[in-house]
Amino acid sequence: MFGKRLYEPTYPVVGDEVAVIETSRGTIRVALDGAGAPIHVANFCELATSGFYDGLKFHRYVPGFVIQGGDPNTRNMSGEDVAAGRPGPDGRPGTGGPGYCIKAEFATNPHNSHVDGALAMARSQHPDSAGSQFYFCLGPQHALDSGYTVFGTTIEGLDVIKSLRAGDEIVHVDIVHKEQ
Repeated sequence: MFGKRLYEPTYPVVGDEVAVIETSRGTIRVALDGAGAPIHVANFCELATSGFYDGLKFHRYVPGFVIQGGDPNTRNMSGEDVAAGRPGPDGRPGTGGPGYCIKAEFATNPHNSHVDGALAMARSQHPDSAGSQFYFCLGPQHALDSGYTVFGTTIEGLDVIKSLRAGDEIVHVDIVHKEQ
C-alpha cells in the first residue's frame, strides 16, 4: 500500500445530509451526496461531528480553480502564517490528515461532476489517499472528474466560497438533515 490504512467510516449516512460550514467569511450550505459517495460523506460527517474541522484554516487558494481546507496542521497557526505557507508546530499546511485514508469513489459516483461550488476530497497521487482535506471548485473543473471524488453540491453560500482565501478559518461544521 502507500503507508496509511484504509478506513471505513461508521457514520450512518441517511442520504439527506447537509453540511453547514461556518467560515470567517460567512456560512456555506452543501447538500451531501450519500448515494453517490457514501464513504466520503460518512467520513466527512464523522470528522465534522467530532469537531475535527473546527478552527482549521483554508490553506490553498488558486484563483478560478479551488479553495482547499481541512488540514489539521493549520489548527495552531495564524491565518497569516497559513497564507504564507509557513510551517506550523504540527507541520507544513497541506500535508496533514486524520491518520488514515479512504477509498476513492470517483469511478463509481454517477454524480461525480466538478461544477462551480462542488465539494470534493483532495488526495495525493494514490487514488485511495483522501482523508480530511477537501476543496470547493471555483468554477467548473471537469478535468478533475476522472480522478477526484465529488461528495457535495453547494446550495447556499457560493458567494462566500468565492470570497475565501488562504488563511481564512473554518469556524465550525454542522451536519443537519434536509426537511422532508
